[in-house]
Amino acid sequence: MKIKSWLLLTYLLVMLIPLGAFYGLYVSINAYYQDKNVDEYFNTWSQVTELKKLLSNQALYTSQQRFEEIEALTSNQLMITLYSPNGKIYYSSDPLSGYSNFEARSSLYKNLYELKQNYKTFVYKEPVYKDGAIKGVYKITLARTEWLEEVNSKSAFVIGSLIIVLLLVYSAVVYFLNHRLNRPVKQLIEQMRFFAKGESTTTLIVQKDELGELTDNFQMMQLEILATRDKLNSEQRQKEFMIASLSHDLKTPLTSIQAYTESLLAGKLSEREQQEYLQIIHGKSDYMKQLLDDLMMFTLLQSNTYDMELVEVDGREFFEMLLSDYEQISIEKGFKGLTMIQLENNYLVNPKQLMRVVDNVVSNAWTYTNIGGDIAIAAFESEIIPREWSHLIQYFTNEGLYMVIENSGVMLTEQQCQQIFEPLHQLDESRSSVGQRGAGLGLSIAKQIIEKHNGTIQAVSQSNKTAMIIWLPKIEEREL
Repeated sequence: MKIKSWLLLTYLLVMLIPLGAFYGLYVSINAYYQDKNVDEYFNTWSQVTELKKLLSNQALYTSQQRFEEIEALTSNQLMITLYSPNGKIYYSSDPLSGYSNFEARSSLYKNLYELKQNYKTFVYKEPVYKDGAIKGVYKITLARTEWLEEVNSKSAFVIGSLIIVLLLVYSAVVYFLNHRLNRPVKQLIEQMRFFAKGESTTTLIVQKDELGELTDNFQMMQLEILATRDKLNSEQRQKEFMIASLSHDLKTPLTSIQAYTESLLAGKLSEREQQEYLQIIHGKSDYMKQLLDDLMMFTLLQSNTYDMELVEVDGREFFEMLLSDYEQISIEKGFKGLTMIQLENNYLVNPKQLMRVVDNVVSNAWTYTNIGGDIAIAAFESEIIPREWSHLIQYFTNEGLYMVIENSGVMLTEQQCQQIFEPLHQLDESRSSVGQRGAGLGLSIAKQIIEKHNGTIQAVSQSNKTAMIIWLPKIEEREL
């Protein structure tokens, strides 16, 4: 139950229980009154009738009269008062009447001949006549002892029951506040303090109330912060490793350039050696330039503020221009080249960055393909999949453009197919040939560029071949 609902219910109970108790008391007393009213009335009237015979004696209503006989009849349950016609009290067994010797005529002659029932007493008044004139007035007061005892008994029972119920409600509220509110709040505060200090925390029980929602939100926030912290630590370690790796990759060609430059400056080389050294220096410089360019692009793609601008292009025209040269270059490098383009629709792309993607992926294929191996490049739409790529048909599940770059001679495990897109990852962990193969940022950059196009890139390795499958969505899917 929600804390708010529980507290509102508690407030309602605290208000209704006393009302219910008093209503029960009223019903109980009223039921008792209905049961005893007639019997009590007739018993009282019987006593009054017996007393009327004595009190109707005209001789009693003089100030000199002695009242021993009446005195003998009176008690705490029966009080008798005798008045003169003008309200002077001749006699009264009521101790309160001693404070006054008169009673006003307006009240004295009110309700004569009526057995008046009050909460605590029955009162009867009647005048006494002599020769047609009022000689005096007597008043009989009978205490309702049994009635009062029963009422007091029921009142005590109801009040006692009310106190017990209120104590039970109070105890339940205290228990609830401690069990469902105070203790969980203290535990939550303690976990927050531990988490703020970087100490280990425990998983709290999530209750089905507002505090449970707060606890659940705190634990979700905690997981998100830990995940973000791990991500930041991973990125920091990645940056540190990248800096160390790039420093090594830059130091090697710089050392070579310095050594070849010193040899050239010495002036002891033949013309052929000088040209050879200059070509080596030029190659090392190109490698360093490409390395720094990849680093700048990788850093730019990591930025959340970088927004890649996409333009609409004709699919056939653009991809023929993009892919047409790679078949000839592959043949010149000693590979068997194949290019296939079957496109009809337009697509949103960033031409410059997509060229970088294809360069990186094809260069990677050239690096890991033996001379005489196959390099196949294709771009087609999901509606019509060429027969040559039917062995990869299970990967062509989305509508849009597929670009496949496949090379022979290399088989990767499923884990390696995932790892090759990580920054600085290389299949050969040895860095002895880094100068020839790059620093390992190419596929990572390609993956980020494709994701900026809202597309995907994945590596698939089977039948002694490895294929890079790039997917780009249709224009209408992007706009939706």
